[in-house]
Amino acid sequence: MHSRASLGLKVAAVAGLLFLHLPIALIFIYAFTTEDKSYQWPPPDLTLKWFAVTWNRPDVWEALGLSLRVAAISTAIAMVLGTLCAAAVARTRFFGREAISLLVILPIALPGIITGISLRSAFSLADIPFSFWTIVLGHATFCIVVVYNNAVARFRRTSGSLIEASMDLGATYFQTLRFVIMPNIATALLAGGMLAFALSFDEVIVTTFTAGQQQTLPIWMLEELVRPRQRPVTNVVAMVVVLVTFLPILGAYWLTRGTEAVAGQGK
Repeated sequence: MHSRASLGLKVAAVAGLLFLHLPIALIFIYAFTTEDKSYQWPPPDLTLKWFAVTWNRPDVWEALGLSLRVAAISTAIAMVLGTLCAAAVARTRFFGREAISLLVILPIALPGIITGISLRSAFSLADIPFSFWTIVLGHATFCIVVVYNNAVARFRRTSGSLIEASMDLGATYFQTLRFVIMPNIATALLAGGMLAFALSFDEVIVTTFTAGQQQTLPIWMLEELVRPRQRPVTNVVAMVVVLVTFLPILGAYWLTRGTEAVAGQGK
């Protein structure tokens, strides 16, 4: 009976993984197809020409550059603000602390379209023209949450007695920050930054409301799907998006695995 249940769980797990990843595999396959207008299965033939075509498309490079710049600056803002919020919530006691914690994580819990409409309305009321910086501000709202969640969890697992001992032994605040706090939270911050970068790089909904006439790479892909010129080019770009977002997520997993035990925990 136990073996049957175990077999059933394995089959269900494999089926779930296939359901999740087969569509991605199809995108990779169709990036190599010779057909440029329709999808056929099996593909009539395979070719590498679409990689060269994509490489020579200036609109792809422009969209990629915009996405990378937005993701990098949004992540930098999120690293600073998310860490400061986490330190305040985890290390101090004040009235309304839990309410503030809820408000910090609220943007990622809300539907993206609500966040996008809210930001667009705020920019319009403030008479702020849509630009590169409106995209950055829009992305930073949810990137902060990712960094905050990683940092606050690590702060709560790091014993405050370590900080007190450091100060008692004559260390300055910056020495304590450098030699005690940062070594304990560095991997959590780096993992949060990687996840924030991946989330920003492939974001569509909030970008649609804050970009104006600019096109990040996901917006470019959406436009190409609506009015396709060369569909395999879109599939090649989709491969790039998958890789750019997968690698930071894999790195974040690798950095945070086995970090349940933190220095000073439980002391």
